[in-house]
Amino acid sequence: MRNANLYALFIERFPSDPNALFLDTGHARQLRYSDVPEQTGRLLSLLQGLGVRKGDRVMVQVDKSIESVLLYLACLRAGAIYIPLNTAYTPAEVAYFLQDATPRLFVCAPKSLSAMATVARESGVPELFTLDAAGQGSLTDALAAHAASDRIVEVAADELAAILYTSGTTGRSKGAMLSHANLASNAQVLFDTWHWQTGDVLLHALPIFHVHGLFVALHCALLGGSRVIFMPRFDADGVIDRLGEATVMMGVPTFYTRLLDNPRFTRDTCANMRLFISGSAPLLADTHRAFEARTGHRILERYGMTEAGMITSNPYDGERIAGTVGYALPGVDARVADGQGRELPRGEAGVLEITGPNVFSGYWQMPDKTAEEFRTDGWFITGDIAVMADDGRVTIVGRAKDLIISGGFNVYPKEIEAQLDELPGIRESAVIGVPHPDFGEGVTAVVVADGSAALSEASVITALQDRLARFKQPKRVYIVDQLPRNTMGKVQKNVLRETYKDTFA
Repeated sequence: MRNANLYALFIERFPSDPNALFLDTGHARQLRYSDVPEQTGRLLSLLQGLGVRKGDRVMVQVDKSIESVLLYLACLRAGAIYIPLNTAYTPAEVAYFLQDATPRLFVCAPKSLSAMATVARESGVPELFTLDAAGQGSLTDALAAHAASDRIVEVAADELAAILYTSGTTGRSKGAMLSHANLASNAQVLFDTWHWQTGDVLLHALPIFHVHGLFVALHCALLGGSRVIFMPRFDADGVIDRLGEATVMMGVPTFYTRLLDNPRFTRDTCANMRLFISGSAPLLADTHRAFEARTGHRILERYGMTEAGMITSNPYDGERIAGTVGYALPGVDARVADGQGRELPRGEAGVLEITGPNVFSGYWQMPDKTAEEFRTDGWFITGDIAVMADDGRVTIVGRAKDLIISGGFNVYPKEIEAQLDELPGIRESAVIGVPHPDFGEGVTAVVVADGSAALSEASVITALQDRLARFKQPKRVYIVDQLPRNTMGKVQKNVLRETYKDTFA
């Protein structure tokens, strides 16, 4: 029986050329494909020496580096469950994840060791190591005592490869459980759908703590044995400097708006490019048109979510229509349904529901929440409002759960409102997303004062700095006498969105 370990699939596709580059940072630090088995083998020996066994969790909150990718691949080899965390999460937020996932090992950045050691100890984590952006830290130091293992732990297709936490509408984050088969099927479909080619070079400026940068981008490159221009973060000038070496780039809409704002970004800059892909947040039709006018390239927009990886894509060959996310990927079935799961006629707006080999198995230790998100016939309820054209093309028109997508990151208002309502001087709050020229949506808070303490926009923003990751913190705070409500007493967020729609104009 074939080993379903995702790492085994990757190494089958590694190039035979021992000098073929995998990760290229543009400096002296590079990783060749031929070095991956030995380096992940040493990490595997270290993991097993720390008592990490198949099914154990390894939680990681570190800066992007070659070594962080190797650690991910080593966790796959070990049959461990990899749990990446956004580097912006505060120690208070990380404490929840540690207590929920109960990892065998937690790896953090050296700069946060003091605070993270406290929460790790209080959460009962057995092992704590560090790793920085240069690949240095106690994890790297410990490798000296370990020889490379040649083992790839045998796993079944439905065994877990990763848990990715996604914010919850109730404020409690949910761990989406993704199997080796979920990730393998999605990677192979995207590799084929986007016509990945021998000689492709991927420009990678995304973070690697979520689906887009870790699974979509790196998995396609691994299947192609492709060189990856591995940038620590997005910087428009840095991207422009290296774009001439690349053929494929994946980004969030903010990447493309910032490139368009840079006068150095021209048609000549993109002369070697084959494909620009956008996702993680809606791409404005104006950005799509402006990008084509500047470069001659039509951005390929796709749609996905943590629980299913990629779900739809505009076609590689064929019309890429601005404002749409294309068609369901091969093997994925999609329908637009009413609140009871009954499919609606084409052209009517409803909730997008899906099935397919990419769809996760549920939320970690949340069987009731998992049951709520699936229909009895097995369809997963995405919570996104969509319209499906007669030919099956999907357009996302809204979000059923008040989700804000800012700079490609998911932000749930309830979590921020809970923090706001605890602050002295605030009676109640409502958090909305309004159009933002750079981030797509800007997190905006509307609060009602109770008169018990002095309150200002600056004081509220300052009070939240240690409570929430930066991308969740409101960019503007409005203090009002009361929130608009309907006859049932529910806050009318649609009214607030209309009122403050020009905040960032």
